[in-house]
Amino acid sequence: MLRLGHPGARRPAAAAAVMAAALPLALLAACSAAVVPVAAQQPARPGPAARAQAVQAAKAVQGARATQAVPATRPAAASGTIVRGAPGCPMFPADNVWNTDISELPVNPRSAAWMQSMDSAGTYLHPDFGPDPGGYPYGIPYNVVTNAHALVNVTFTYASQSDKGPYPFGPGTRIEGGRSAGGDRHAIMVNSGTCRLYELYDARYSASDPTAGSGAIWNLQSNSLRPLDWTSADAAGLPILPGLLNYGQVRAAVRTGTPITHAIRFTAQTTRSSFLWPARHEASSDSSRSLPPMGARFRLAASFNVSGFCDSATTAYCKDAKAVLREMQHYGLILADNGSNWFFGGSAFPRWPDALVSLLKGIPASSFQAVAESCLRVSRNSGKATAKPGCPIG
Repeated sequence: MLRLGHPGARRPAAAAAVMAAALPLALLAACSAAVVPVAAQQPARPGPAARAQAVQAAKAVQGARATQAVPATRPAAASGTIVRGAPGCPMFPADNVWNTDISELPVNPRSAAWMQSMDSAGTYLHPDFGPDPGGYPYGIPYNVVTNAHALVNVTFTYASQSDKGPYPFGPGTRIEGGRSAGGDRHAIMVNSGTCRLYELYDARYSASDPTAGSGAIWNLQSNSLRPLDWTSADAAGLPILPGLLNYGQVRAAVRTGTPITHAIRFTAQTTRSSFLWPARHEASSDSSRSLPPMGARFRLAASFNVSGFCDSATTAYCKDAKAVLREMQHYGLILADNGSNWFFGGSAFPRWPDALVSLLKGIPASSFQAVAESCLRVSRNSGKATAKPGCPIG
């Protein structure tokens, strides 16, 4: 999506498919040193700074922090979610909030107001990913690299809230929308050897001076969050990759009967000037309590008739759509950026079938509800989620 004004703002509801043209698919893409493009998501805007100081001079960089790890498990998903293309790397520990079943949590007292602010009564969810005939698919691609990949220093616009790096960013790195795209130009890289996740907003590679709006680095084996009030490549200061719906993941769920066990990131046009755990940053000047803050979590109501959503015997990709609906009932959506209301993220590769994307456009936003997720928090600086009395994990 297009960014508006300051770094924390995102495109308004109308500009959905603005991906630029680009190469056919060809997953081989010989990149510098060993890049294996895999799946990813697309549209939500990053959100560098919404209380950030004045734009730092180009080249000023600060504070590299790749977090440490403390993987843990919870009964519902002992192995957690694994990064597709990097089987040795978890998508954060299994007890991370992204991987937590929130189907039994109480409804947030502000749910109705937040829903109304996002025009839920008359809106359907919109997949922010999908095919683009003859062009670069919609979604955010991510790249799996090895220790052999060259590392570069990146010049950040928002250096005071960016991790210094260096980053495994190169001429062959797949960028959201393709090489010549406008918009957010997210670039996501995972080192399969170290399980480090690197994410850039407004990524632009040049051999002499690679640049980006902001950058963030995570240790996928750790629950550590970014510093308080820091943005990331998303306005909420959250990682993008764990919230991307991946078509390969959906197909595997249908084939094996194993559910998808992570939340999905989504956007809202107007948000409050605050954030809820696990978010670290906000991107608004409106303090109205009727608006959802960054980090707010929503789930598809248990009463929603998933089995009656479509006829699996006669409708192509119906089982795939139902796998996504069940994910939304148990893991829900996390508000991660400003953008069009109810746009939810998915990977660019493998390519999504248009028929499935069309089915997913039929999910009514009115069937969602906000949940009171903060009770799962163990520490304000950790993404670890733990059940407590009155705060059950599904």
